[in-house]
Amino acid sequence: MQVHDVDLRLLRIFVAIVECGGLSAAESRLNIGRSTISSHLSDLEVRLGLKLCKRGRSGFELTESGRVTYQASLELLQQCEAFASTVASSKQQLSGRVTIAIIDTLVSDPRCGVARAIASLKARSNNIQFDINVCEAREVETSVVNGRSLAGIGVSRHHLRGLDYEPLHNETNYLYCGIGHPLFDCDPGASQKLLQNAEVITSNYTRDKESRNDDLNYQNSATAYHDEGIAHLILSGKFIGYLPEHYASYWVDKGLFRAILPEKYSYQIPVVLITSKNNSATPLAKALIKEIKRCHGVE
Repeated sequence: MQVHDVDLRLLRIFVAIVECGGLSAAESRLNIGRSTISSHLSDLEVRLGLKLCKRGRSGFELTESGRVTYQASLELLQQCEAFASTVASSKQQLSGRVTIAIIDTLVSDPRCGVARAIASLKARSNNIQFDINVCEAREVETSVVNGRSLAGIGVSRHHLRGLDYEPLHNETNYLYCGIGHPLFDCDPGASQKLLQNAEVITSNYTRDKESRNDDLNYQNSATAYHDEGIAHLILSGKFIGYLPEHYASYWVDKGLFRAILPEKYSYQIPVVLITSKNNSATPLAKALIKEIKRCHGVE
């Protein structure tokens, strides 16, 4: 088939549907209604002559043809962005879409230089579109691997093949309880006994449990996949959990959070710049990576 502008638009919609996990979930991302999204998806299936997905009461599921089309769409859209960026560079201009995947709450870390990097790129060109996706730590790497993001900023203990990891700074995480929890006002000597029965929030940082080796009670009834969710649970006064120091300081300063035996219950994890070995050669990608490193004091 010949690929026209309308096909690229339909493919972008299809990619958004897949990444959001269904038509309803894609409404907010695409800013269009479900019936319109469904119509666009049907148009794409007709143009391709393929059944891309199963949708109905049983939920959303890609067909084998849909999985192949999704991967091919990512490659095609990435090549289109690279083409626009390369042509713009021949005019000594930066142009295209800057896509960054980033873990939540880094905005509260004064060492985070993402905003400064964006400001610097914006000052160099008005032909750059910015797309920031705040997501769970594993999704940051997946987004870069799949070519959806030019760069990712997150945490990773186990590096994936095909990605480059550049340390930016270390993030210190402490174990916190909220006001109303038995550990909040107890004497330090009584903390250890209370910790044996305290419920610890299971989070996306559980992969670092082996490095913490804290012997706490992780068989509990609370799970959160983002730091904001952990904060809500700690604020209930019923659970304890690890949070980055820079993020928890807001509630610590208000007297609502307290670090539990910080000399014992803490760990550090590197915040890293994640880029693809295959997708970082375009002028725009190079400029983005250079600015992020510069704004974090990394040569």
